Amino acid sequence: MQIFEELQARGLIAQTTDEGHLRDLFNNGKAVFYIGFDCTADSLTAGHFMALTMMKRLQMAGNKPIALIGGATTMIGDPSGRTDMRPMLTREDIDHNAECFRRQMEKFIDFGEGKAIMLNNADWLCDIGYIEILREVGACFSVNNMLRADCYKQRMEKGLSFLEFNYMIMQSYDFYHMYKHNGCNVQVGGDDQWSNMLGGTELIRRKLSKDAPAMTITLLTDSQGKKMGKTAGNAVWLDPNKTSPFDFYQYWRNVDDGSVIKCLRMLTFLPLEQIDEMAHWKDSQINQAKEILAFELTRMVHGEEEANKAQEGARALFSVGGNTANMPTTQLAESDLTDGVVGVLDLLVKTGLASSKGEGRRLVQQGGVTVNEEKVSDISANFTESQLKEGLVIKKGKKVFHKAVL
Repeated sequence: MQIFEELQARGLIAQTTDEGHLRDLFNNGKAVFYIGFDCTADSLTAGHFMALTMMKRLQMAGNKPIALIGGATTMIGDPSGRTDMRPMLTREDIDHNAECFRRQMEKFIDFGEGKAIMLNNADWLCDIGYIEILREVGACFSVNNMLRADCYKQRMEKGLSFLEFNYMIMQSYDFYHMYKHNGCNVQVGGDDQWSNMLGGTELIRRKLSKDAPAMTITLLTDSQGKKMGKTAGNAVWLDPNKTSPFDFYQYWRNVDDGSVIKCLRMLTFLPLEQIDEMAHWKDSQINQAKEILAFELTRMVHGEEEANKAQEGARALFSVGGNTANMPTTQLAESDLTDGVVGVLDLLVKTGLASSKGEGRRLVQQGGVTVNEEKVSDISANFTESQLKEGLVIKKGKKVFHKAVL
């Protein structure tokens, strides 16, 4: 099976501008393709995982990836899928975030001479003059068509700023610039980027009379249709300091039963024949499939050693006297205790399970806190020095586990 057919079989391809052209480019290793990453945080997230694995799959098939860091477009903010305007970042913040992205991408993509390259659109967009962009690019865009684009619909309800309105033009210019200067002949991105990507292919057609196809990647959603990659309203980060390998493993171990086979197909590099066999598994075998999914993804992001530790720690939660050594742990000092005890609200804050005592109070009152398998219902509950020396296993909600020791 060639790469384009494999992408189809894994359910990764959402939309294309020219399927036949893309099949020829990808299957024959002739694609120089780019995927863009705006630097809105200092770490990539599980939401970027699809893009990273797509780049790796296509590179393994002989194609050349361009990882485009959005040093300039981050200053504008992509309105796609948003009901509010994105926070404005400084150039220093963006440069720092871009460097963090680079280090994480190197785990997936082979950079080097004749291989993948990394570019930053600040290198051309920040120097181009306003009159120049209006004359060279603005004349190629219809405002009427832009306003009909899906990427603007949600923002139009609350008010679309002129700043954000320019995002499509900037992204389109990126493809046009790299087509001319870097031989980039394909744009790949998430399916929510379809409108922006069409702008790039049309700009190249109008300015250069060339056909540069685009392909979108299927968005990863759960059985309720919600985008995956967040837990309790927070992103699942690839940075181990923001989401520990244990918590990363637990996130994928706890996907709903209806999503596990889809995730295995779309995110792992396991053979399709093996995954198709797992699709027939029932009952307890579903949990085994979830363990395989969680282990494979944790291994790709954090390495095999951390994946093994995370798996051992997760299994310990469901076995009597299991080894909790690999569970995320907070070391408390005697100075954290008052009269030899620590209150449950202080414990939640010190372990990072609650951002404040107010949040901790709500968690307890809503029945969302368990310590050593016993639900805590009293916000004034205390834990002793001797209990802490033995170790307290704290459970927040149904899926977040943490250990506290003195």
